[in-house]
Amino acid sequence: MVLGIFAEISLIIVLAVVISSIVKLFKQPLVIGYILTGIIASPLLLNIVKSTDTLATFSQIGVAFLLFIVGINLNPRALKDIGTVALATGVGQVLFTSIIGFLICLAMGFSFIVSLYISIALTFSSTIIIMKLLSDKNALDTLYGKISVGLLLVQDLIAILILITVSTFSRSTSISIIFWQLAYKGAGLALFLFFVSYFIFPRIKNFVGNSQEYLFIFSIAWCLACASLFSYAGFSIEIGALLAGISLSISPMHYEISSRLKPLRDFFIVLFFIFLGTQMTLGTISNTIVPAILLSLFVLIGNPLIVMVIMGMLKYTKRNGFMVGLTVAQISEFSLILVALGVGLNHISQEILSLVTIVGLITIAGSTYMIIYSEKIYALLAGYLSIFEKKGRKVDEHKPLGKHRYDVLLWGYNRIGFDLLNSLKKIKEDFLVIDFNPNTIMVLAREGVPCRYGDASDIELLDELNIAEIRMFVSTIPDIDINLFLINYTRKKNPKAIIIVVSHDIGDTNKLYLAGASYVLMPHFLGGHHVAKMIEKYGLKRNLYKKEKEEHLQMLEMRKKKGQEHPKIPKGHN
Repeated sequence: MVLGIFAEISLIIVLAVVISSIVKLFKQPLVIGYILTGIIASPLLLNIVKSTDTLATFSQIGVAFLLFIVGINLNPRALKDIGTVALATGVGQVLFTSIIGFLICLAMGFSFIVSLYISIALTFSSTIIIMKLLSDKNALDTLYGKISVGLLLVQDLIAILILITVSTFSRSTSISIIFWQLAYKGAGLALFLFFVSYFIFPRIKNFVGNSQEYLFIFSIAWCLACASLFSYAGFSIEIGALLAGISLSISPMHYEISSRLKPLRDFFIVLFFIFLGTQMTLGTISNTIVPAILLSLFVLIGNPLIVMVIMGMLKYTKRNGFMVGLTVAQISEFSLILVALGVGLNHISQEILSLVTIVGLITIAGSTYMIIYSEKIYALLAGYLSIFEKKGRKVDEHKPLGKHRYDVLLWGYNRIGFDLLNSLKKIKEDFLVIDFNPNTIMVLAREGVPCRYGDASDIELLDELNIAEIRMFVSTIPDIDINLFLINYTRKKNPKAIIIVVSHDIGDTNKLYLAGASYVLMPHFLGGHHVAKMIEKYGLKRNLYKKEKEEHLQMLEMRKKKGQEHPKIPKGHN
């Protein structure tokens, strides 16, 4: 039996590699390949999957690890800035999507109870998929990324409450008694996590952190234990894993824990997407395909429009409203769980589960492309989106301090930009720092540094910056596509400007030079070059190295105070 399960999973993983290779050749997201692998391995085609329960368990572990890492990187103190907009957008989107979806379902001829189930299922977006896509785009630290995470958390909480409410119909105990039992349990577990986070972990951090191997197994144990504890208390595994991560978010070890668990998370999350594909049951396709397409269009187009309207009313820019809106353009695993629960309670038929499954696959695939190519889509639609933006000053619009004409533009302050900023101050040229992390902008503003919140791919922002008048343009962004876009835009407006960009790949560096870069900074090679020059200059004089060491430590301490103690290496680079 064990050998059979082992061979089955091995075959599924090999199939995933083959399908993902084809998907990768067409430069499409691998998540599509994983879902297609599940469909191909399902009873619909090859019928490879026999140990469904085992695969379902592995996929649950992947979900738990993903949300655990999300929680680790989600410091509760950082949520205060986006709490209001996340709550308003999350609740508003769920409310309006369910009402409009309910009316659409009634118009298509579904019964009241079926329309209610489907409309509620359409309201929830997949935290797992969106977190992975935003992480791959390095967008979690952007303002729209933080709002999206907050919105998804609000959705998840609503989804959990609805699942609890629906599940009570299968019990003889009254709803009010079950509700209060869960409320007491939830409060008790929350107090337990708070106590452990603030009083236990600080006392054992040295013991746990002394061994990387022990830290790894300790983190896994904490994640799975909390997830299981919450599950036994009547809550979901997902919420337990998420709160387990949040309880470690204030720990100084949270960076290390996150980086060590990511490979494990990635493996199990692949199995989650494969399992999602295996659940594809077409049923009577002739009866479900047309409603599935109509409902998918509503989710792909209607949900983003609802979010844009709400964020526009809250006085956010149309760009952030659009970017956040794209993150709700699919249905989630909670949607499938809810409908499956309705089938189990005999409220709805298996055909409705097939319908919602098809909607899930269409919207997940569609929204994946929409998020990956969000900047290009926004550039095409920006002129038509002004109707979602209120006139006057926006809450997310950070205007630069001081004058509106600058000699130097510095895109990206963190780490590399830290040193460049000090050099710009020394040459006494007028400069402006632009960064997509709102926290970074707030810190720079308090220090009196001319700065502005913005995204390098925002064509409207570039139009405002008067590129034709600048003398130097510096980008510390490692993304090759964004840097090529910036170079092409700047060269059209200002052929004489000095353009300096960053690259971590020799092939990309050549492309950037061909596009018109004045100089391409390669940090990995530059570090070795710096040490080589230092050895040539200092030779074997220990006192000179000691002086260099002291200056280096002072610089590192300054960086640490600014939260730069753990630089991220771009994916695919050693």
